[in-house]
Parts: sequence; C-alpha cells; structure tokens
Amino acid sequence: MTTLDQYLRAGIETFTSAAVGSPRLTAETLLMFALNCDRAHLFAHPEHILSTDESSRWDAALAQRIRGVPTQYITGHQEFWGLDLIVSPSVLIPRPETEHIVEIVLKLARSFSSPRIVDVGTGSGCIALALAKELPYAEIHAVDISPATLEIARANAARHGLSECIRFQESDLLDVFSHSAADFDFVVSNPPYVSDLDKASLQSEVRDFEPHTALFAGPTGLDVIERLIPQAQHALKHEGWLLMEIGKGQGSTTLELLRNWSRVAIEPDLQGIPRVVTAQQP
Repeated sequence: MTTLDQYLRAGIETFTSAAVGSPRLTAETLLMFALNCDRAHLFAHPEHILSTDESSRWDAALAQRIRGVPTQYITGHQEFWGLDLIVSPSVLIPRPETEHIVEIVLKLARSFSSPRIVDVGTGSGCIALALAKELPYAEIHAVDISPATLEIARANAARHGLSECIRFQESDLLDVFSHSAADFDFVVSNPPYVSDLDKASLQSEVRDFEPHTALFAGPTGLDVIERLIPQAQHALKHEGWLLMEIGKGQGSTTLELLRNWSRVAIEPDLQGIPRVVTAQQP
C-alpha cells in the first residue's frame, strides 16, 4: 500500500528527472488535484492511502505533465488577482506579469467617477474580472474573437458573481464598436505579440499546448498591435487611455506607432522588462 507521502516523494523525483519546472510544487499541486483536497490536508495526512480513483487521477495527471501539458490545463485552474479562474486549452494561461496592467488601470481610474472600459482579447476574462472586482462602479466590456474562449470567460464571471458587471461580446478586436461613437475611457489589452519566427525558441509547453491565436502575431509579433492602435483611437473618448502588454524588444517600434498620442510611456514588470504601454488619446 502506497501512502500519500510516498506518492509525493516519487512525484518530485519523477518531475526532477524529467526536468519539469518546480518539481515539488508541481507534484503537490497535482496530488491536491487527484485527491480534491487543499494543501493543509495534503501535509496533515502523509499516511493517507490513495483510493483506486485517486491513484488513477494521479497517474493520468503525472503522465500528462511529463508529456508537457501545463499543470493549469490538467487541473483546469489558475489564480489571477486573487481569483481562482477556470482555464482550458482554448484560453491563454493568465500570467502574473499581466496583473501589472490591472494595477496601472486602477491608478488611472481614480480620476473617473464611472469609467467605461473594454478588455480586448479577454481570453479567460482575467483582466476584465480583476477590474470588475476592484471597480464596481465601472462599466466593463470584454471582447474576444473566439466563441469557445468567451464561454470560459463567461463561466469565470458567473462563478465569481460578476456576470452582471461585464458585457461579453464576440468581436475581432474592436470591430463590434466600429460604428459607435468614441465613448470608452480605457481600452485595455493583452494582445498576441509573439513573433512567428520565435516559435522554436518558446518553451514546448507554451508552443505545443497554448492557443496560437492568443500567442502569435506575424513575423514581427506586432500585427495585432498595429491594428489595435487605430481602432482604439476611434473608440476612446478625448483623453481616454490605451494600455497594452507588449513583448521583449517591441518598445521602440510600439512608441513609434503611438507617435501621435499623448503621455506615452512604457512600464516595466517586476523583472525590469518593458511590459505595459500606456498612451492617452490626444
């Protein structure tokens, strides 16, 4: 009979040998998933003997992770801004650095009584949900080109009681608003920005499992950003704000694309990498 502690130690060893990142954390997370328990239970009951079903779920999760499937897609969950979000291979896994966009919007939104915000390419809904959580007085729209992606975003809004706070719509960037008057205070986006030429250099678990439409944007990685900027200029009110996440090495080109905007700046992430572009509609 194999105990929980023995499974944990064997998992750590397996992931270490397979060069899986953070082998202990990965083993703990997948064991919690297999047992449907929290971390406290995991460490309080090292003598627990796994049931047949628990053992089967663990074996399947272990095999998937060794094959390269991201832990988040195995468990179906990822935390963002303190929210437990559902994720699937139809959405990009939310990254901690994307929380920086939320932080900047919150700072800028202090001067607005009831800001109108649109999250472009909402994916899992992480940005829109974080903003809805912090800005209950805001009107928030979230758009995505993928119906399957929007279903995940809507499910996340429902499970956090935020469905009434966000209007989800299918749209290629801001096309759905192309015939509307310019009336947004914020256009916010974590767009695809990886160059097609960089596919080979990506981690295999990103390249092989995350949705390519949410990652890649042509040979320079700027195809989507180049389309979004003029659309945002049309959609924003006077002195409204555009905030976009960009990739490494894209700062100078993006600044050139925004040469006619005001108060253009690039904010670094916690690693010092230029990450979030902010620009104000002149």
